[in-house]
Amino acid sequence: MNPSLMRLELDVPIRCKLINFAPLYLRQVKQNGMPMSAKKRILFIANEMSPYLELTEFSEIVNKLAIKSNDSGFEVRCIMPRFGIINERRHRLHEVVRLSGINVSVDNDDMPLQIKVASLPSARLQVYFLDNEELYKRKFVFHDENEKWFDDNDLRTVFFCKGALETVKKFGWPPDIIHCSGWMTGLIPAYLKTIYKREPVFAHSKIVFTVGNNTFKEKLGSGFVKKHLFMLH
Repeated sequence: MNPSLMRLELDVPIRCKLINFAPLYLRQVKQNGMPMSAKKRILFIANEMSPYLELTEFSEIVNKLAIKSNDSGFEVRCIMPRFGIINERRHRLHEVVRLSGINVSVDNDDMPLQIKVASLPSARLQVYFLDNEELYKRKFVFHDENEKWFDDNDLRTVFFCKGALETVKKFGWPPDIIHCSGWMTGLIPAYLKTIYKREPVFAHSKIVFTVGNNTFKEKLGSGFVKKHLFMLH
C-alpha cells in the first residue's frame, strides 16, 4: 500500500494558545483514519523545533505537538537538520554510532550522513539531528551574514529529505504517521510515493504535511522540480 497524504492547513492565527491547538490536531489525526491507540508511532520531521532552532512560531508548535502526542499514547520520534547555529554542548547532542555508515545520494554524489541525538527537555522524547559538514556546519541557516540566500539550499533540502527517510530505514522503526512540517520537508511526501514506495518500513505510513504562512521568498533553482521530482531514480 502506498502512503496516503493528509494535508493539514493552519488557517487560524499561529499565535493561538498552543495548549488548545494540540488536542485539535490529535482529533483531526483520528478523524482521518488514524485511530488513537497505544503504541502507534508518529514521526515528526521538521526544519525547526523549539528549543533547538526557533525561526518562526512553528518551532514551538512542533514541540508542543510532539509532547502532546507522546502524552496521548503515541511512540514519538523527531528528526530535524543539525544547522551549525545549534549549540551541541548546551543541548547535549551526541553522535549515534549504531546509525553511522549512511550515505545520501544528492546530485549524483554520495554524501556522508552523521546522526546525532538529544533528549527533548521536560519530555521523554528523542530528537535526531541530521548533519553533514559540507552542508550544515556553517554558522547560519539559509542566508549568509549579508542575508544572501545560499546557492546550495536546494542540495541541503534534498539531503535532509532523503536523509530523514534513510534514517528511518536504519531505525527499522515503521511509523504509522509521518508529520512533515516546514518547507524544507516538502519533498518527503513525493519521495514516499516514488523512490521509497516499495520500502516495507513505509508501507502503512500516513503522511501529514503542515502548510503555514511563513515560508521563504527565494527560489531553489529553475530546474529544481524537474531534477529532483520528475527525474527520480
